[in-house]
Amino acid sequence: MTDWSDTASATAAVEVSALTRSFGVRKALDNVSFTLASGAFLTIFGHNGAGKTTLLRILATLEQPSSGTVQVLGRSTKKDAEEIRARIGFISHQPLLYADLTAEENLMFFARLYDVEGARQKVRALLAQTGLAARSLDVVRTFSRGMLQRLSLARALIHDPELILLDEPYTGLDPQGVRTLDSLIEEIQGERSFIMVSHQIDAGLERATHVLTLNKGQLSFFGTRDEFTALPAQSSTKVTGRFQ
Repeated sequence: MTDWSDTASATAAVEVSALTRSFGVRKALDNVSFTLASGAFLTIFGHNGAGKTTLLRILATLEQPSSGTVQVLGRSTKKDAEEIRARIGFISHQPLLYADLTAEENLMFFARLYDVEGARQKVRALLAQTGLAARSLDVVRTFSRGMLQRLSLARALIHDPELILLDEPYTGLDPQGVRTLDSLIEEIQGERSFIMVSHQIDAGLERATHVLTLNKGQLSFFGTRDEFTALPAQSSTKVTGRFQ
């Protein structure tokens, strides 16, 4: 097992320094700093409105900080956004798919966008991995929420990203979708870095190597999973069950 107590020599997947994101007078993120080593799996916890999704969107270069600096895979989110997007996969609350295209057409579109070699074979392999091969020629508007989430996962993996960002990925998944997502993460964990937002403590900790908690936009904990689970039960940064 990786010794996460010594990450100085590891290449950083993410480096965040004094990050602040304001919307008018409200600070969604307030002076947040942390460094995540390459190959780690970070789970972000926090109550609604804590700034979790804002942080994920900034890491995905969909928003820019009001102040501070953010580097993803050694590149600045301000200066190198296009390169970063080519090296990450992002699953959000929105599937980011075209409703009037088939599942196969959607994946082929993104494969061509990323100039994926052997695109057709890669698309068919991902459809099989996500349990959607039988629906590959069906238009996406006929898909259930769980099927959309599985296709979104295939979309996020089409270009073999180095970092995968997951915003509540289990929301709306059917049981098959949960098993598929777990299986795919298990298969590729260690080869890539992951950052996942979750409300559910147990599910969020299952694969985590690191944990970060946000409270009203401020970082209240960042450390290894073992350090988090060792916190006293009454600690303000540790709750059981679910963040609301």
